Amino acid sequence: MKQLIRTTDIVTISHIQAILDAEGIATFELDVNMSVLDGSLGILPRRIMVADDEYDDAVQLITDAGLAMELSE
Repeated sequence: MKQLIRTTDIVTISHIQAILDAEGIATFELDVNMSVLDGSLGILPRRIMVADDEYDDAVQLITDAGLAMELSE
């Protein structure tokens, strides 16, 4: 799996997941339960992962949606 994005913005996370889900690209969200450790403040970023073989397609979809600035480098 490859990291697609890393952010604390849950709206961006859900938006990107919706875009990818609509195209049949499965995502896996890491660090969701870390909010328990930070007191649910949302200061620890979550990571959205995709399969290695779907990474390039996912990057293209996110770029086409105008969200390229959210992509992990």
